[in-house]
Amino acid sequence: MKKIIWVIDDDFIYQTIIKKLIQKSEVYSESFPFPNGNEAINALKKILEGDNNNNFPDIILLDINMPILDGWEFMDEFQSLKSKINKKINIYIVSSSIAVEDKKKAESYGEIMRYMSKPVSVDVLVELASKE
Repeated sequence: MKKIIWVIDDDFIYQTIIKKLIQKSEVYSESFPFPNGNEAINALKKILEGDNNNNFPDIILLDINMPILDGWEFMDEFQSLKSKINKKINIYIVSSSIAVEDKKKAESYGEIMRYMSKPVSVDVLVELASKE
């Protein structure tokens, strides 16, 4: 079964590239771009308010450095919502940051499956979709 993937990243060029890679991977039924964590949190809240929980993403690719609500702030908001979400959402940090502190901070969140450096390849997207 194909998966739903969300890409939370403020870099328009990266969003354009990752969209093409997601399409090329042929393992995702839908992909949704969000320019910051706030818009993604609002989308999660909207799904929770509705009656179709099938719209939750299976996978989130999350950037750290963004305006309005960055990746860490998104994670803090996500933690307050996760008990209401009846689906496992695998979150992957995808960042250009190579800071050790960021990698260590990512490990402190149980929902973050892995920390990856940009860019992500088609092979990685296929691998992520194959994991449960």
